[in-house]
Amino acid sequence: MKNITLSADENLIELARAEARARKTTLNDLFRQWLAEIANRDEARKKADEVINNLSKHLSFDRKFTRDDMNER
Repeated sequence: MKNITLSADENLIELARAEARARKTTLNDLFRQWLAEIANRDEARKKADEVINNLSKHLSFDRKFTRDDMNER
């Protein structure tokens, strides 16, 4: 595992440490989770797009929906 050095506002670091304590984990672990989430966002977006595209091939409508139709509850 590679090490990196970061700089951040002291108050921000303390708030993050408090959050880590509340979650019963370490600041290092929180950072790793955050970094993994960011790194995987593009892949998750691609998978979601693929699912939507595949579903759209199986759906057909006899009309175009208006904005009001789409927002109706």
